[in-house]
Amino acid sequence: MSIVPNQPNPEQPRRPSRESQRGLDWFIFFLADVQTGFGPFIAVYLTTQKWTQVEIGFVLSIGGIIGLLGQVPGGAIVDAARSERVVAGWAVAAIGAAALAYALWPIFPVVTLAAILHALASCVLGPAIAAISLGLVGPLAIGERLGRNARFASLGSGSAAALMGACGYFLSSRSVFLVTFILAIPTLLSLARIREREIDNAQAHGEVKREIPDKRATSIIGLVRQRSLLIFAGAMMLFQLANAAMLPLMAGVVTTRSSQWAPVLIAACIIVPQAIVALCSPSVGRKAQAWGRRPLLLIAFAALAIRGLLFATVRDPYLLVMVQIFDGITAAIFSVMVPLIVADVAFGSGHFNLAQGIVGTAVGIGASLSTVLAGYVSDKLGSSTAFMGLAGVAALGLFMIWLVMPETRRTA
Repeated sequence: MSIVPNQPNPEQPRRPSRESQRGLDWFIFFLADVQTGFGPFIAVYLTTQKWTQVEIGFVLSIGGIIGLLGQVPGGAIVDAARSERVVAGWAVAAIGAAALAYALWPIFPVVTLAAILHALASCVLGPAIAAISLGLVGPLAIGERLGRNARFASLGSGSAAALMGACGYFLSSRSVFLVTFILAIPTLLSLARIREREIDNAQAHGEVKREIPDKRATSIIGLVRQRSLLIFAGAMMLFQLANAAMLPLMAGVVTTRSSQWAPVLIAACIIVPQAIVALCSPSVGRKAQAWGRRPLLLIAFAALAIRGLLFATVRDPYLLVMVQIFDGITAAIFSVMVPLIVADVAFGSGHFNLAQGIVGTAVGIGASLSTVLAGYVSDKLGSSTAFMGLAGVAALGLFMIWLVMPETRRTA
């Protein structure tokens, strides 16, 4: 069907201004800084405030459950919004308020509400960033843009970890959350640099304007019945089922083998993949357009399976750091490939962000099950068996992509 006159042609890459592109770069960089302020720093801080491990575990679990249940509604909210920038701005403000609440009122009801607020805001931020990116550059240039997003997110996470660690060491664990609150300000200023008029609202939702509306293309039921979306969501669940437990399980193994150097080795195991993501993500976006999506997915699952096998067999704690190169390869590919394939599948539906929520829910289920199952197997049969099992799950995902996942790349 033909495109309505005066509407941007979805088959041609958009040309957003340098200011908007840079604004999105720095928004993602500072947002990664803000998000890094949470996570393990919460447990450290609340422990210094005389919280019990049960109370800390409850708060973290509440955030995890809300984050899982909110994926699909979060995507639907972004799809329904008239301005993705406004949604992202309110979400960042909410996360800043949550950080301030942690710092000023570390009492159980306030911290619980702050954890819920942070989880709800995070549910819309991921879809909002992907929607802004798609609305700025269009579907044919989204691969390279997502690679650029992953690079700045990785740089932000790495720099924030160093900053937060230094603040916690030289000042106090409370200062981490005050810094997080302060960092929300440049995050919002960077968001304001993205020009609203350059974001194509229809393309941001994966919609294509047509002279005669196609109800089948825009139906939510039609979207969730798409074979490629369901297969990809299943593959992503297998990916997280195999991936989420690997680093925590390996951290326990390293601690038992070399307790003195464990913190340094674990930090190195986090930094190595982040460096690879920062270096490789933009080229992943370009290769995804040149080669297609399936070859890169196969590489990512193969790297994950190899990583599990090496964790099961390598005994030298220092060599385990080198094994994390495979984690960097996997992370660089999936940081780009998840929103990219969802954009492919949801093209023309107007429900791009809802589709992201569906895949995000599958990812959350896989991650939740991974640590529980791997921990149980490790306790009963040993860590080597657990790593072999995780490698087997990754191999299953590899065969799923190879045998049943269709290519989703759009060439025109």
